[in-house]
Amino acid sequence: MKIRVGYNITFDCAEPTPMVLMLNVHPSRGADLLMPDWMRVSPARSITPYVDGFGNKCVRLLAPKGELHLSAETVVLDSGRPDLVHPGAEEHAISELPHDTLVFLLGSRYCETDRMMQKAWELFGKTPRGWARVQAICDFVHHHLEFGYKHAAPMRGAAEAFEARRGVCRDFAHLAVTLCRCMNIPARYCTGYLGDIGVPAEPDPMDFSAWFEVFLGGRWYTFDARHNTPRIGRVLLARGRDAADVAISTTFGSNVLKTFVVHTDEVREDAGPAIRVEELSQLVA
Repeated sequence: MKIRVGYNITFDCAEPTPMVLMLNVHPSRGADLLMPDWMRVSPARSITPYVDGFGNKCVRLLAPKGELHLSAETVVLDSGRPDLVHPGAEEHAISELPHDTLVFLLGSRYCETDRMMQKAWELFGKTPRGWARVQAICDFVHHHLEFGYKHAAPMRGAAEAFEARRGVCRDFAHLAVTLCRCMNIPARYCTGYLGDIGVPAEPDPMDFSAWFEVFLGGRWYTFDARHNTPRIGRVLLARGRDAADVAISTTFGSNVLKTFVVHTDEVREDAGPAIRVEELSQLVA
């Protein structure tokens, strides 16, 4: 399966503004890219790419005063299979966990394990360990929170989402991640593209999606508390402790987001060829 993904974003800055952008497809999917994953910047800016401490690809630039337009389009080769389900995956004792998973047991800005610890053990202390426990957490979050874009609140953490019983996909992910960590299961927050492939199309405008991964049975598995069903065609952008680590844009100055368009579509064989690399090179130049 081929999936065309991309975005068109415009910022209006009050003055020259440093930015860190996390809009590239994650390096773990680099071998799946059928076109270069290049960011087009207008007006032209000098950009500096780097990889952060979580392995995410980032770009630094200085936005000019006025409008800055960012866009990209690439095609990703995907297996076309839904998220892997492995009910037999077991929990690890903390003493047996790899060193690099331990940070994903700790509280973070939006995942307040200290505030949710007692409630987590009340809710899930008697559930079977391993995959079944994580699925029980997903089932709970899926039914406990009401989804709606009108419920978006950028400063809301997992504890507040639990009390408010509403949120957007990041709130579902934050609450599930927090509950997993409280139960001593490493969990990390993910953001990326997730189109309506294999499911009825949603009427709302496309946005980046949030899900999470847990470490069970010696590897990381994908879970999604908002949809709570295996999905086809996830294209990862970034992973971290929570949304603070994987913001698509971090800006150091006053600005207004004027345009935000995201698209994710399956490329049909009868839909005509995708844009060629040579054409994209001309656009970038």
